Amino acid sequence: MANIPLSASDSAGRPFGSSTRRPSRWAQLPKVDLHRHLDCSIRPATLRERLKEQGVALPETEAEFRRQFLVTEPMRDLESVLRKFLAAQQALSTPDFLTRVTRECIEDAVAEGIRILELRYAPTFIQDGHEHLSFEDIHAAIVAGVESCRHLPIAVGLIAILQRIKPVAVAERVTEFALAHRNTFVGLDLADNEVGFDARPFEACFARARAGGLRITVHAGEAPSAQAAENVRIAAERLGAERIGHGIQIARDPAMLAWVRERGLVLEVCPTSNVLTQAAASIAEHPLRRLLDADIKCTLNTDDPGVFDLDLTHEYDAVADGLGLTEVEFQRMNEIAARASFIPLELRQKVWPSPLS
Repeated sequence: MANIPLSASDSAGRPFGSSTRRPSRWAQLPKVDLHRHLDCSIRPATLRERLKEQGVALPETEAEFRRQFLVTEPMRDLESVLRKFLAAQQALSTPDFLTRVTRECIEDAVAEGIRILELRYAPTFIQDGHEHLSFEDIHAAIVAGVESCRHLPIAVGLIAILQRIKPVAVAERVTEFALAHRNTFVGLDLADNEVGFDARPFEACFARARAGGLRITVHAGEAPSAQAAENVRIAAERLGAERIGHGIQIARDPAMLAWVRERGLVLEVCPTSNVLTQAAASIAEHPLRRLLDADIKCTLNTDDPGVFDLDLTHEYDAVADGLGLTEVEFQRMNEIAARASFIPLELRQKVWPSPLS
């Protein structure tokens, strides 16, 4: 299949992040999203409304708003994308707004056919620039948003993120906070740019989290660096990761492919995100097909659907058209994801159409 132009569109010929997507043939397929950042899942319309309320000077046209505040075409690198997230961060300044964003995010997931949803967020990311918000304020507001959706046919779990760009002492505070709220957190993650930020200094945080009953997922092997495959090994061996956020760069290392397969690690793959950050050149060249052919446990996820202005059905369309993935493969990935979720089994089973035990 011909490669997709890097700067133009996805495999279905739509602009990346297009908010005028065609109806998806996968809308009714029961799905799981294990890798969705709550703090970057603000609806673009909600973000625009909020920034206007905050007195931010906004462009007059929708196209210019998208160019300035959303990631809708491939960026230079992951660091460039992370800087775009700052507008979303600025908007998250009150408990009421955090509750609204959480509620809208879950409502959107239900509309996408998602039955099991894990939302991750970094308390430190939200608090930066909003020092009036304590970790407690932030988490209580998000939990209120989850609770407001209890009537919907979806199981939701929250994962706390440690930012690897912050000092270890800050990560220790977040870890202790997550453990103190283990009744509403299901796991712990390490995120942010992995290039130049070693995961090993955070080993004690993850040991403490595991001992306290939290499950572990770690961002690793996302950016195309020489260290990418080794980062996956460190995440699993030193931090105790059961799942790897992204992990796609192992496709370039046959030995790591075998190691990940033998260990049974689950990859949280986010194809469009990988193209937008230039971790993959295009959907057609994305390593997901090679990973599946190597019998790696892969799941399909959105990453940052608000900032990217996409949803999970967009990802299904993209890899079906660009990589030839089939409904049978989607069903298998969803079964893997449903079983790998950190949400308690009894809650998952209430909303999932097949037995998980």
